[in-house]
Amino acid sequence: MKFATQKLLTLMLLSASLGGVLSACAPIVIGGAVVMGSLMATDRRTAGTQIEDEGIELHAASRIRDNLGDRAHVNVTSYNRQVLLTGEVSSAQDKQLVEQVVSRVENVRAIVNELALLGHSTLTQRSSDALVTGKVKAALVDAKDLHANAFKVVTERGTTYLMGRVTQREANRATDMTRATGGVQKVVRLLEIINEEELPNLLPKPAPVEVKK
Repeated sequence: MKFATQKLLTLMLLSASLGGVLSACAPIVIGGAVVMGSLMATDRRTAGTQIEDEGIELHAASRIRDNLGDRAHVNVTSYNRQVLLTGEVSSAQDKQLVEQVVSRVENVRAIVNELALLGHSTLTQRSSDALVTGKVKAALVDAKDLHANAFKVVTERGTTYLMGRVTQREANRATDMTRATGGVQKVVRLLEIINEEELPNLLPKPAPVEVKK
């Protein structure tokens, strides 16, 4: 039990570090190894799309702040140029405004607006959501039949959103695991389903081995 808790905390710290540092487009060095390159290599999006998603999140967040200031709490998550908006706004007009602002960001192809008409969530609520997200990510990492890096996980007020490019089998497996995770009240799938035949083309290719004569 102690090992599992330490593992979860380590994963959450790594996730937090990734979120902060990747947004700055800088590599992460852990144990002397550059992590960013390996993460990009195992992601099922192209490197260009990953960079576009990072840009979408940064520019959308900046424009939302410019237009709404402190009267909205909005989280922007982009995967394969599909943008998920979560958080809270005070009115239906602000909810629509956020979507309009994000729709004008370059490279956005679709928006899923899950903003709630509520007061800002508390630090306790956000910490609880972060813990749930960490537990889901840990479960995906532990699953031997899933590629955890094929998924992006977001939790808002107990609702966990799954994004990614996965097969139907992977989607069903990850959904079942997420539903069984403590603290998850609801699962929303925003997954791009691919054929099993497509999967080998999306997996990283092993580096060629040079044979010395």
